[in-house]
Amino acid sequence: MTKKVQGSCTTVLVGKDASIDGSTIISRNDDGHEALDPQRFTVVQPEDQPTNYQSVISKVQIKLPDNPLRYTSMPNSILTNGIWPAAGINSENIAMSATETITTNSRLLGLDPFVEGGVGEEDLVTLVLPYIHSAREGVQRLGSLLEEFGTYEPNGIAFSDQKEVWWLETIGGHHWAAVRIPDDAYVVAPNRMNIDHFDFSSDDTMNSSDLKEFIDSNSLNPDFEGYNLRHIFGSASIKDTVYNNPRAWFGQKYFTPEIEQDPMEQDLPFICHANRKISIEDVKFVLSSHFENTKFDPYGNGSEDDKTLLRPIGINRNHNVHILQIRNNVPASIAGIHWLAYGANTFNTVVPFYANVEDTPAVYKDATGTFDLNNMYWLSCTTALLGDTDYDLYVDLRNTFELEAVAAYREIQNETDKAVEGSSDITKLLTDANEKLAQESFTRQTKLLGEMVVLGSANMKLRYNLND
Repeated sequence: MTKKVQGSCTTVLVGKDASIDGSTIISRNDDGHEALDPQRFTVVQPEDQPTNYQSVISKVQIKLPDNPLRYTSMPNSILTNGIWPAAGINSENIAMSATETITTNSRLLGLDPFVEGGVGEEDLVTLVLPYIHSAREGVQRLGSLLEEFGTYEPNGIAFSDQKEVWWLETIGGHHWAAVRIPDDAYVVAPNRMNIDHFDFSSDDTMNSSDLKEFIDSNSLNPDFEGYNLRHIFGSASIKDTVYNNPRAWFGQKYFTPEIEQDPMEQDLPFICHANRKISIEDVKFVLSSHFENTKFDPYGNGSEDDKTLLRPIGINRNHNVHILQIRNNVPASIAGIHWLAYGANTFNTVVPFYANVEDTPAVYKDATGTFDLNNMYWLSCTTALLGDTDYDLYVDLRNTFELEAVAAYREIQNETDKAVEGSSDITKLLTDANEKLAQESFTRQTKLLGEMVVLGSANMKLRYNLND
């Protein structure tokens, strides 16, 4: 294997009792090493799912089960390195987001090295999501694939259904551990090994069968008591103090502001509890954040050293943000909501697309590698780029745009939810609603870009105050 392609994402997980409406939520910024990587929003039909899968990067070949489920997917537009589906919700209302690149250490890799011909981020959604009927089943299927084929990289993967949220982290080449997120809790997970305290005897954990013996027999545990997987299998590096830990710190500061913590702290907790119930808007704010109201905000008034010290969550390398919401107290046909936005998150809005559809709106589906303002991916990237040139000038336009746009999306969603009960063709109803949402979003994003151009034109450096 000569290629190695990794993302650098941020994940937010919310249990059903921690959310404002009883939904489970798994969400992630799908970030990359490059600023631009066009994305698509699609539906994969059972007949289009491969039966014999081969990875582009590792060349691993895997025979897949019969009878796959339909699922939403977010593949790359340019398939040089494979499909990279990123996230989706299947027809049984099971959600999966893959992956969050995490950290490891040399003690572990000396015992269980990565497998160059194994599975990786490119493959996981395709290999797992079409075949699972619960979040637990997703953990079990992925765990068995890791044990059989191995992996060439360390990753964190989220699963959810109406009742549960699970987080799995790969460990070395063949091992893994997973934790059910408590119903009343949330998680902010950056690019590090995140699981801390782990109870091998709990019904709310799963792991590769020999994991405890692997730790004990190889003297991997640095702690005097208990099993902290971050201490055992993860990192505590200088890079973590500026690249990873500050993102967890800011997310926890937003959801639980009464707790005082240091942004560079290596032992920030994995499982957290908010001081209020968490909304979709809260999750989007965190996934768009850049240390607002702190000296570390790149758009703020701190020193240049402070403003460039820490890696923000919202960044130019955001390719998409997805918030996968599995709702309770609604019919199963409308339980799965695939919230989605493209590009750097500072000047976009997430749109609540229904997952129970056969196709997706063209403006969100058909991005290519060629710049095109008639496509939502490129339109969002353009707006973020202009906004970055003078954030203070444009931020009020952005705030008004976001408030009004998300309110309009929610109005469409509320009307559609009510119409389901009397509908004779729910699929058409939801497909039409998604089209309406997409057009609403595209129209509003175009209007925002136009307003920014008008405002910015009067403030260009290339101007002269005298004229004829």
